[in-house]
Order: sequence, then structure tokens, then C-alpha cells
Amino acid sequence: MRPFNHINAASLSEAANALKKGGAVAIAGGGDLLGALKDNIFPAYPKTVVNLKSIPALSDITADGEGLKIGALATLADIARSPVVSENAKILAQAAGMASSPTLRETTTIGGNLCQLPRCWYFRKLNNRFDCARKGGTRCFALTGDNRYHSVFGGTTFETSPGVNRICIAVNQSDLAPVLTVLGAKFKTTERLIDAGDFFGVGVMTANVCRCGEILTEIQIPKSDFLKSGGYRRFAFRKSIDFPVINLAIAADEKGYFRICLGGVAPVPYRCTKAEDLLKGREITQELAEKAGIAAAEGAEPYEANAYKVQLIKTLVKRELLSL
Repeated sequence: MRPFNHINAASLSEAANALKKGGAVAIAGGGDLLGALKDNIFPAYPKTVVNLKSIPALSDITADGEGLKIGALATLADIARSPVVSENAKILAQAAGMASSPTLRETTTIGGNLCQLPRCWYFRKLNNRFDCARKGGTRCFALTGDNRYHSVFGGTTFETSPGVNRICIAVNQSDLAPVLTVLGAKFKTTERLIDAGDFFGVGVMTANVCRCGEILTEIQIPKSDFLKSGGYRRFAFRKSIDFPVINLAIAADEKGYFRICLGGVAPVPYRCTKAEDLLKGREITQELAEKAGIAAAEGAEPYEANAYKVQLIKTLVKRELLSL
């Protein structure tokens, strides 16, 4: 690692001001950032690391008449074993308890899991070997390279510099993103309140829509009928440590309305609206679950190396619906 300045922020305003100066990055659990610093993947190495864990009251987990509130610094382990989370949003506790490994869950924060940088191997290559579009470069190397873990629902075009647009097909692999999307969560930052479905995005060195100096502070899950029934499922090659190749969250209310969201299949969490419409108000049967799986995969345009993901989508959706 190269030398850098380190700031223990005493408040959100101090942290935001430090980050707005440029050349600075925030750190919470450090699971994502420390690896990125060691591997030297940044186009410009950060001059300053701003510690958010020194800010009080950002790891609280509470519930009231409006719903559940989780501080962005709450760890995955805190969430997985919290009786408040289990009572109010069971599938969130389930997903948090399946992410990463038992040891890493003790330090990884919910904010870090949601804001992590892409896992694409071109983006993560040691010493910034590939100057890819996601770093402000000229191209997405995965388009014609090794894309076995990349998007099957196309790429996202974004501005890499004024007037210059590029495409990226790296996927969002957050374990908690699909869950919070189907639960209708809202993400509170130092500047605004953002719906979960609008929070994730594609940009240079970012996977969300937060502006420079804007900090995620709290996740709010409102009271809803969709909290009463749901499930989470993930597919990974190893039971522990691995990021999900595909993960899935489903929530349903008492009227038979469904919300289905996939991770690992697109640059942002992917809502399966066609499958949701198919299921609306109907009793789940073997045949209907199979049709819903097919509907969830409709529109996929995989590459030869990741065509297997289409069958995974169909199978995971079918199995989770039948298990509800």
C-alpha cells in the first residue's frame, strides 16, 4: 500500500467536507477498500482515507410505528442476529447471515455491502492493468473478453468524461440490494432520501448515485404487507466467502402481489416485472412457478460464456416461489 493521510471523522459534516475536497475515500469496515488499496486498482491513488466508524450512532438498529431503521455502519453480523430485524424484516436477516463468511460479517457494514465497487476482474486487476470504462477509460474489456460472471441483461451507458459515454457490463453483487429493493427500502444520505430502486447506478469508480461527499447514513424499511412473506436465495460456487453468482429476493403481500429482484445479472439490481405481473393474485403451483421463472429470464441476451445464468434465473425463481 502507498502512504495516505488518515482522518477519524468526529461528525458527518466533517467527513463530508473531507470527501468533497477530492482525492479522498471513505472507510467503514474496510473489506472492500483495503483490498482495492493493496491491489492498487484506483486510477489515482487516494491521498486521504476518512474513517466513518469514529462517528457515533451510525450503527443503531431500531423499529417504531413507521418501520425499521438501520444505521449504515451496522455490521452484517449485527443484522443477522438482531431480534428487531428478524421480527420486522426476516429475509434481510436471512440474507445478511448468508453473505461473505462468519468472520467477515463481523466487520462488513450494510453500507459497505451496498456501496461496494464492481467485482469485475478487469476492474479489479492488480496495479490498474486494465484502464476500463468503469475507471474512466476507453472501453469495457469484458464485452469481448472473459464475461462468464457478467450481465445477461445488457450494459449500462454512462458518462466517463464530459461529452464521452462508455458502456459497462459488470454486475451488482450485493447480497442485500435485492432484498432491500423488494422491501421498498429508502436510503438516507447526508443530502437526501433515495428509494432503493433508484440508489444503485453505474459511474466512474462508483456503483451508486451518491455525489461527491454524499454519505449513506441509514436504511429505512417502512411498514408494509410485503414484510410478512418472502425469501432469499443465492447461488455461489462456495458456501462461504464467495460473492453470489446470482442472488434472488422475493416478497409477497396478502393480496397476492409479488416483488421479485435479482442480483448478479445486470449492472444494477434487476426487478422481474414480467414475472411479477404473471403471478399477480394467483395461487402458486408447480406450473405457474415454472412459467414465472421463464418470465423472469425473458429479455436476457447472454454471452456464450454466461448463458448458464439464464437457466439459473429460471431455476432459482421457480424454487423460491415453491418454497414460500
